[in-house]
Amino acid sequence: MNEINPSGWRPAMNTTSIVQEIETFTGNRALQLEEALLFEIGSPDRSGVDFDEVTDFDLSALGPNARKGAPNLPGLSEPETVRHYTRLSRQNYAIDLGVFPLGSCTMKHNPRLDEKVARMPGFADVHPLQPVQSVQGALSAINELAVWLVKLTGMHGVAMTPKAGAHGELCGLLCIRAALEAKGDPREVILVPESAHGTNPATAAFAGYRVENIPATADGRVDVTALTARLGPDVAGVMITNPNTCGLFERDLKVIADAVHAAGGYVYCDGANFNAIVGRVRPGDLGVDAMHINLHKTFSTPHGGGGPGSGPVVLSEALAPFGPLPFTARQADGSIKLIEEEDAYLEHPHAFGRMCAFHGQMGMYTRALAYILSHGADGLRQVSGDAVLNANYVLRSLDDVLDAPFGPAGHCMHEALFSDDGFAEGFSTLDLAKGLIDEGYHPMTVYFPLVVHGAMLVEPTETESKAGLDQFIGAMRSLAERAKAGDEMLKSAPHLAPRRRLDETLAARKPKLVYKEL
Repeated sequence: MNEINPSGWRPAMNTTSIVQEIETFTGNRALQLEEALLFEIGSPDRSGVDFDEVTDFDLSALGPNARKGAPNLPGLSEPETVRHYTRLSRQNYAIDLGVFPLGSCTMKHNPRLDEKVARMPGFADVHPLQPVQSVQGALSAINELAVWLVKLTGMHGVAMTPKAGAHGELCGLLCIRAALEAKGDPREVILVPESAHGTNPATAAFAGYRVENIPATADGRVDVTALTARLGPDVAGVMITNPNTCGLFERDLKVIADAVHAAGGYVYCDGANFNAIVGRVRPGDLGVDAMHINLHKTFSTPHGGGGPGSGPVVLSEALAPFGPLPFTARQADGSIKLIEEEDAYLEHPHAFGRMCAFHGQMGMYTRALAYILSHGADGLRQVSGDAVLNANYVLRSLDDVLDAPFGPAGHCMHEALFSDDGFAEGFSTLDLAKGLIDEGYHPMTVYFPLVVHGAMLVEPTETESKAGLDQFIGAMRSLAERAKAGDEMLKSAPHLAPRRRLDETLAARKPKLVYKEL
């Protein structure tokens, strides 16, 4: 219905054919089946497994915890169970199916080599309570990854234990707090620019700081004049995202860092967008004191792919002494020692404490190290270049049909930002995003960053080919033209998905997460 023409652009969608297809829809469409609930497939009064009847058993040891009746779970056979979840999986979008344009969350291809390494014996089956001597290989891999992260960022040390971005932000702020308290200089304010990630102010408030907002300039970057004017003896530091959430490089970061340091504060950089500058810019050279790195965004494992994440925090020479426990240290004989509380008074006396019970998520470490080693320094540099090239290709291929608020400011970095300005009356970003589902794509990030009304944030990453991007761009152009023309079919999209458009407000405020019989 929507074939690609030789130029790579899609023609406007034939809405009449969509209506006809909807009218003939009967519940199942080819291999897309209308899936029933588990409770509708099975029932509690039957089982997919044969059990011997048990007539004599003692429940006294369970006391009041003994179940009074059978659990209300449907009995299914193995084929019924497997088919149910397989059919559900066919209704999901996945990075293995197509472009994942979510901005501000680097959804990248996960090389199968990295998955294979993560499943190797000695990594996949390692236990955090094993004796250190028995896990030297795993600890050595963690230590080597730490060395790479320090070199790539130009920093002095790294805390490997934080689990993800916001956890890393908290780690960095706790390091800042510990450093200030060690100097007898308690401060209570953290400055957060409008262009920073949304977790930054939340993390600062959670850490006990009062958050003050710093406005952005017309070109989407930090207002340096406003920031430096606010610096004073009560400012503990600034949290800045670079490249920022508008997809722009904060070119005045060194000036900002020098001013913050002169005022006695520290600079925290949100490194979630590090894939746009890795191998090209070292944050340490720009005056950054702490920065988290989302291994699950920059160095393999798609964000949102399930399971735990990992957000190591690289630290400047000023903050490294205050980093958390535990951490690895290579000894003179080549062995790896894990510095814990019992060694802290000798090895790391100023540590503020721990971020978590154990050392981190081994699978994330091995995936990231395999990704780094397979690319090498030159490959990582190419990764960032390709990510920026792809984002700018999307930006310039769409800025004639979609408003690009910061397009005139020059090149973007890893993500292209658009708005719904210019859409027909009553049409919004949500309508275009829902229409994108009918085109076979996962929607981009919508209504973020908040500094742009009706924001649409597209991040193609470095993994997409020009042909793949041309298809996506063609779909976006078609939808933009329909939104500007006031195509009413967009108001009720998606039409071809397993479910129609939901009441998202009701779903968020009154979710139904537990099955109950009518």
